[in-house]
Formats: sequence, C-alpha cells, structure tokens
Amino acid sequence: MTIAIYPGSFDPITNGHLDILKSGAEIFEKVIIAVSYNANKKGFLTIDERVRLIQESVKDFPNVEVDSFEGLTVEYAKKRGASVLLRGLRTSFDFEYEMQLSQTNNKLFNEIKTVFLITKPEYNFISSSCVREILLNKGDISGFVPEAVQVYLQELQL
Repeated sequence: MTIAIYPGSFDPITNGHLDILKSGAEIFEKVIIAVSYNANKKGFLTIDERVRLIQESVKDFPNVEVDSFEGLTVEYAKKRGASVLLRGLRTSFDFEYEMQLSQTNNKLFNEIKTVFLITKPEYNFISSSCVREILLNKGDISGFVPEAVQVYLQELQL
C-alpha cells in the first residue's frame, strides 16, 4: 500500500488544501493529513481544533486519515510507513520553497519522494493567512474554507 503524508500547519484548512487532498486521495491508497506542531510558532487555532475541523471536512474520503505530529516530517513519515510526501503548489513562488524543502527531506531520508500537485486556478490565491486576515477583519470566508471550518470560525466571533 502506498501511503502519502500531506503535512502542513492547516491553520485553518482551506478549499485549496482540500483540492490537493482530493487529487492525492485519487492517486494514493492512503493519505494522512499530518498537522505539524511547532512549539516556536503561536497558532491561530490549537492543534486539536485543526485536527477536528479537518476530520469534519474530510469525512467523505474513506482513504484519508487525520493526525498530528511534532518534529521532522521525514521522521513522522518513517514512523507511519509512508513513502511519499504530498505537497501543493499554487504559484511559481511556492515551487522555490517546496523544491528546497523536498531536497532537504530527501537528504534526510532518501527513500521518501515528494509529489507536487497543482491546485486548480480558482484556489491559487487562497492561503490560511489570507483566511485569517479576512476573518479578523469581519469579512466573508465562505468561499475560502470548507463549511465546517466557516461555521466554527464565525462562531468564534473574533
């Protein structure tokens, strides 16, 4: 079974993330969305909130699992028996960063491969930071995030 890890902060998960996930779930037998924890970074949502919202957003994907981890992504991938890291690209700017990250991960664990998937054009401009900015300024995030995320974030009334 080919297991792919889709790592990220997903703070919050967006429709662009889900677009990449849908493609990945069609390609790989199992995809694990792995929410990374970084002690040096203050998150907008807690890890538990992110995991729960992602679980609600992907409940119709039978081959998708949601988990969280701390530390190096390649170490988590080894622990889970994954051979692929799934990464999404929105623009050419993403490619530079992702290429460097991919090469670093491959140097750390040469059996891991990174697969880049390109999101649909209608999601190119969506990022978690963009969603947070819109939300904090009382804007409408309905076209940017899954419904479960929209409802939860709007209930927070930030």
